[in-house]
Amino acid sequence: MCGRFVPVVLVTLLFIFPIAGAQEDNTDWTENEIDPNTWTDGPELEGSPMDIPGSGNPIVELSVRYTPSLAGSEVEGKIVIELFPNWVPITTGNFIMLAEENFWDGIFFHRVIDDFVAQSGDPLCTTLGTYPATSPGCGSGGSGQTIPLEHNENMSHVDGAIGMARGQDQDSAESQFYICDTEQHQLDPEERTDGGYATFGIVRDGMSHVRSIATVPTSNDPFGIGNVPPGPDRPIEEVHLVSIRMIGVVASSDETVESNTFGENVEEIGSNVLSILYWIWAFALLGGIGLNLRRGGPISDLGIESAVDAMLELGP
Repeated sequence: MCGRFVPVVLVTLLFIFPIAGAQEDNTDWTENEIDPNTWTDGPELEGSPMDIPGSGNPIVELSVRYTPSLAGSEVEGKIVIELFPNWVPITTGNFIMLAEENFWDGIFFHRVIDDFVAQSGDPLCTTLGTYPATSPGCGSGGSGQTIPLEHNENMSHVDGAIGMARGQDQDSAESQFYICDTEQHQLDPEERTDGGYATFGIVRDGMSHVRSIATVPTSNDPFGIGNVPPGPDRPIEEVHLVSIRMIGVVASSDETVESNTFGENVEEIGSNVLSILYWIWAFALLGGIGLNLRRGGPISDLGIESAVDAMLELGP
């Protein structure tokens, strides 16, 4: 009799405990909503359409490490950027693809100009041994996959804008990018005869790091004795790009967020009620089995196959 009791207990416990345990969180960055109210260190706004965060727009985080001055201490920081796929889908799609591949991890900013831009994105620009030792091709490399020049009337070189660097060919952008330190509208297509440059996002938080990076001492006449190695506009101390990661999307409006939260709460309550009822049913089943055995009744009367079927239907 006890031999027939053991399988029922094992089967019951097998289906009970997965319900009691919490499921692992497998959400990716596209499901992580980030509240724009948490951003406190943004650029100067000028009434551009880029000023307003767009619900659902991708958010990318740059982790940087640099020394603001020759005698200063090393600083670590985060630069948060919102991308605009609705306006420039090809450019943003290329950037997101490379970010998800960890393409830029460990390179450095190879071109820095105060009140202009901080430029990076070249995989050849990595320190070989001791900085500034690097590949001779640093500054000319890329991903090997070009994208077409892409413009939109809503996009421009506002303060904190991120854009794609390119060669003379308008459609030669690959992986190099720059972040504007102050507005640079002279790079907009309306102000040029060569097609201008494509912008695809804007800094939302960490703009103080962009400004600090733009003012680090460079090889351009740092000591009043003329340019020194490793070349024009190269920071004397490494401005290290630790990583670039996709971290989330811009949260919906307050009303939508509240509605979604209410729906999630209702779903959670329903799930908890189901789990409680399942526990009650499981213990009642075990109690009935124990009582039946205590009275000497046959275990077969409980209908094991029917009980297992019922468990499967009640499972999550």
